[in-house]
Amino acid sequence: MPVLPRDFYARPAVEVARLMLGQILVHGRRAGRITEVEAYLGEHDLAAQVARGRTGRTEVIYGPPGHAYVYFIYGMHDCLNVVTEPEGSPGCVLIRALEPLCGIELMRRESPSVTKPFLLCSGPGRLTSAMRISRRHYGADLTAGPIVLRQGPEVEAADIVITPRIGVRLCADWPLRFFIRGNPSVSRFPPNSR
Repeated sequence: MPVLPRDFYARPAVEVARLMLGQILVHGRRAGRITEVEAYLGEHDLAAQVARGRTGRTEVIYGPPGHAYVYFIYGMHDCLNVVTEPEGSPGCVLIRALEPLCGIELMRRESPSVTKPFLLCSGPGRLTSAMRISRRHYGADLTAGPIVLRQGPEVEAADIVITPRIGVRLCADWPLRFFIRGNPSVSRFPPNSR
């Protein structure tokens, strides 16, 4: 499976979000199929990290596409975003969930209380914990490693569910969450989105 090239990411965030479903996130001996994502559209998107403009924290989002934007949230979780759009145009895609494929025993060590493999990466905090991704990976080039996205099986349009994003107060009704219909490795909420 080839590593996705930079031009894969140099498109509008919504387009990249849809296309990321089914791709394979790899970090060392751990890998998972992307099952759920959310798009964030730039400074006009009040739920986006860049809504307040360019800061030291968000600098990578304005740079070349195909880099990791990792940030800390709720005082407990790291979240992995992929920088999209051409350089200078801030957009990104949050990877919300994975279907674990490789390194499942390694993932279990990070979350020993999670007994079912399909739950190991079912949410952005669980995902980064299981995949051993943290803020030290801020700015990592996803075309070169140590974290990469490899080409996975294409997901048919009919198998993509679209809902509003989860856990945002502003622009909360925008339909920018995408997940694979029927896949158990997605966030547990909202209950009416399945």
